[in-house]
Amino acid sequence: MKIAVANDHAGFALKLAVVDHLRRQGHEVEDLGAHGEQPVDYPPYCADCARHVVRGFAQLGIVIGGSGQGEQMSANKVHGARAALCHDEYTARLARQHNDANVLALGARILAPVLACDIVDVFLATAFEGGRHQARLDGIHRIEAEECRAWQVLAQAMPDDTGTGPASAGPASANQASTGDASATAMPDGGGAR
Repeated sequence: MKIAVANDHAGFALKLAVVDHLRRQGHEVEDLGAHGEQPVDYPPYCADCARHVVRGFAQLGIVIGGSGQGEQMSANKVHGARAALCHDEYTARLARQHNDANVLALGARILAPVLACDIVDVFLATAFEGGRHQARLDGIHRIEAEECRAWQVLAQAMPDDTGTGPASAGPASANQASTGDASATAMPDGGGAR
């Protein structure tokens, strides 16, 4: 199996152990960095890993940081990524069985290398069950599509690089345009309320 792996500085040592474990099992690993313990910002590394999976360059991805939380969040910003932060074999199994997770997030400050490798093994060996879970995944995909449409409307309303384009309509206008609901109002998080 081809697996993309990314990490920040806090996840570097655990990444080395996980990559070695995967390669010893015969997996092809694409190491997307970071390649040392010098402080780096994790979002671009994790997004790159998720993009490799979503675009078909890797079958699954693994992102590793201190806690794994920011890495999971960053990977999940990529349309089509379903990153799951797992701290044990049980959550890894359910992430694959019920949610068809395609990116595994691990916390190097939380997991010992042996447990991390056990979690990786379960994640890779577990298949999606489908059935009743497919409808829930379809719901996730619908949310992604709705959000993409709302942000496309917002982007079209933003000024272009020359400053001659239309003025920004803001999140409320994007939500109104995507839902057709003039009563939608902006929330602090950019979402809409009715």
